[in-house]
Amino acid sequence: MRVARVSRVRVALTLVTGAALLLGGCSQDVRASGPASTAPVIAPGRPGEEARTLSPAEAATAVPSPSINAADVRYVQDMIVHHRQALDMAGLAPTRASSAKLKAFAARIHDVQGPEIRAMTSWLDRERLPRPDHHASHENMPGMATPEQMKALRAAHGTGFDSLFLQLMITHHEGAIAMATRALTGGSHLTVEQWATDVIAEQTAEIRRMRAIQDA
Repeated sequence: MRVARVSRVRVALTLVTGAALLLGGCSQDVRASGPASTAPVIAPGRPGEEARTLSPAEAATAVPSPSINAADVRYVQDMIVHHRQALDMAGLAPTRASSAKLKAFAARIHDVQGPEIRAMTSWLDRERLPRPDHHASHENMPGMATPEQMKALRAAHGTGFDSLFLQLMITHHEGAIAMATRALTGGSHLTVEQWATDVIAEQTAEIRRMRAIQDA
């Protein structure tokens, strides 16, 4: 009788524990819960680095918090300003560039970064955070062209424009990658992390395209 009673207690505890875990999993955001299994998680590496395997414990702490910190806000505000200059540079290409490939590339910048600016601006609005001013200072922002460089780009035409545009835009993209890398290190919001990851992937690929145009 004692053995049977102990067995029933164990079964009841097992059922209660299982139900609690099931309900907890349904009611909580997956970002806040622990790892669902003991299987390892593959974490993509930064550009130039290999992926590595995370243990369940590492995976739990590797998932960023849904909260917003100062690094998230700074990245979004600065990237809006950064993208605006890229659009200013790309907008000069249709009437000044001689390379059809460069004109197509500049059109892609417009098509990709314009919507990104709108998405980031909407995010700031939803979170009741200030938008960056259109005349915001960017002296310490990596990759940004100086006023003198922008003036020279506006004055250039033909192959001279192509050469200067590619030089400035490659530097601009490298700066954006540096900013995104910092955001991944210091930020905490999942949306911002995704934007930063996308910027690194997109602009790394675009740098390769620009170097190919330079070498053509």
